[in-house]
Amino acid sequence: MRVALALPLVLAACAPAVSPPSRPAGRPTPAPQALPTTNRYAITTPEGRLVVRLLDETPQHRDNFKRLVQQGFYDGTWFHRIIAGFVVQGGDPNTRDSTLGPAGEGGPGYTVPAEIGAYHVKGALAAAREGDDVNPQRASSGSQFYFVVGRLQTDASLDAARQRIVRTTGNPSFAWPDSVRALYTSRGGTPQLDGQYTVFGMLEEGFDVLDRLAAAETIRSRTGNGSAPDADRPIRRLVISVRPVGN
Repeated sequence: MRVALALPLVLAACAPAVSPPSRPAGRPTPAPQALPTTNRYAITTPEGRLVVRLLDETPQHRDNFKRLVQQGFYDGTWFHRIIAGFVVQGGDPNTRDSTLGPAGEGGPGYTVPAEIGAYHVKGALAAAREGDDVNPQRASSGSQFYFVVGRLQTDASLDAARQRIVRTTGNPSFAWPDSVRALYTSRGGTPQLDGQYTVFGMLEEGFDVLDRLAAAETIRSRTGNGSAPDADRPIRRLVISVRPVGN
């Protein structure tokens, strides 16, 4: 199943936990390795380094990301979906090993319960997921993530986005604090995704790198054919590696 953004954005669903593999009798199960205490992580890309801070307000997503990094899960994967003025998406193990399946459909075999609350201002790190029709609880992909690129907003565009969010979520009281509206009008983002996807980190360094990634040539931009298979796939493989860095 394709994990994308339901233009907004979406990803793969399964059980919220993974059953550990069976071990031969008589062999003790090793104790789980302690997770790093730092919430800052560096994502190295061909365009430079992105440094993100994971949010303590989303502990399940925070610890899941830390655990995957600890396992080397993301190393060698690449950003497989780029939409100018919208998002840069990665985290799919299928991009590292195509025998696992098509890019955009991979993951670790589980989902993470939604922890929706933070906002999609430019630089936000969020979890992709499958759409509401098959995933009404809005559980996140176990591994696929996206960086928000977005566009500068106006009061009018924010008001229109709020109306769409109210219709989609059924929450008539949804509203942005004035400070968040100010960020959308000064920094930009994708406010139409708020209230529906889990934001679990924020870019601290590398906004210029994010802009270069978002400008990468894709099948769509090269051919002008937005209906082509994998139209938003970058022509150049934007391979990443992820490491914890000090607070």
